[in-house]
Amino acid sequence: MNQACPSPGDSTLTAAPRVSYGHSLPTALAASNTLAAFSFDTQRAAPGDPRHLRVPLGVLGAPYGAIEYWQVDDSVAHGREGELAWASGGGWLFVAMDVNEADHGGVAGASEQAYAQLCAFLARHPAGQVQRLWNYLGQINTGDGDRERYKRFCDGRAIGMGDFFAEGFPAATAVGHHAAEGWLQVYCLAALKPGTRLENPRQVAAWQYPRQYGPTPPSFARAMRLPGGELAISGTASIIGHESQHIGQLEPQLDEILANLEALLTHAGSAAGFDEHSPLKVYVRHPEQTQAIDEYLARHLPETPRLLLHGDICRAELLVEIDGWRY
Repeated sequence: MNQACPSPGDSTLTAAPRVSYGHSLPTALAASNTLAAFSFDTQRAAPGDPRHLRVPLGVLGAPYGAIEYWQVDDSVAHGREGELAWASGGGWLFVAMDVNEADHGGVAGASEQAYAQLCAFLARHPAGQVQRLWNYLGQINTGDGDRERYKRFCDGRAIGMGDFFAEGFPAATAVGHHAAEGWLQVYCLAALKPGTRLENPRQVAAWQYPRQYGPTPPSFARAMRLPGGELAISGTASIIGHESQHIGQLEPQLDEILANLEALLTHAGSAAGFDEHSPLKVYVRHPEQTQAIDEYLARHLPETPRLLLHGDICRAELLVEIDGWRY
């Protein structure tokens, strides 16, 4: 179903989208209740079904399937507005944008434009309460000091957001891809009702980072409790306070990530541990470390669905980052 953006009126919010990994994109898109479906590779595709997003991260390990899909308890409408694709159903909203940096003077201008368009769309959509954001950009660590591309992205994002998130930022991930440098991708999950922002007691809130991390602090919360109680977990790395830990040491960084994830669950009042209802995405800087990471996760999180992707972490000294869900 492809139609104009729905108008306000439906006040019913169904259960949170179920996030799963599978093997068949056609099967996922054939279901009328699929809100979004993601395939992962570094090839850019012509626009097709607005629910399908090709994410520019190569798959390194997919024991549970290389397709991610979200399904809701309702039929889904979908459409496009210029560079923006959307899908809506059951009180939930998926929005995605692919932006060419060359059209906007670089990564700062592209992120400003992407977020300005995104926030304008969300402001007039009935399901515009943002729960979770993802951001993917090329060469994320390139550039010295304040000219690093990630820091320039943060600058532009803040301008584009304006005061849209004046009451607090949602959960988010920002990872570097290995496709064309000038390809910025942003997508989000929103809902009819707001979620609850959560921070990690082991970490300084990202939006309160000191000046050493750039002129504009990162704009995200460590997690979001969705309206039904589920957790959407931001990209989590080996950071205590605001400082990176265990530089160059893979297993100690993984230990710190799991400690951060467990602390977040405890702080959120969720059951300890991750299980078959906790799908995770694992971003791996160096592909040659994939086997070691996957074996570590198989030992420590044996029941947890996972997808390992080739992506650069926003700090050059960090080797791995994990985000995901806790149902």
